[in-house]
Amino acid sequence: MRTESYDAFLQEELRDPDLAAEYLNAAIEEGSNELFLIALRNVAEAHGGIAAIAEATHLNRQTMYRTLSSEGNPTLETLLSILHAVGLNLSITPATPA
Repeated sequence: MRTESYDAFLQEELRDPDLAAEYLNAAIEEGSNELFLIALRNVAEAHGGIAAIAEATHLNRQTMYRTLSSEGNPTLETLLSILHAVGLNLSITPATPA
């Protein structure tokens, strides 16, 4: 029996917009910018890779790698461009009391 690597499985799953949105929302709920950026990078990789997303967003590839690193700090404009390039939108919802 042949097993698929986790990375290949994750990339296949993250091509589905609903699963990608859930994945990113879960990363946001963890409250870590670093975790969110790594999750966003995984979604970008699933949608053709960093180079393809850089081309789609008209951003420099090296800038894209830095932006989607664990220490990245994207602007809202960059974040929205990346989300749009992978077929996602950003939405705001009311906070629920803890």
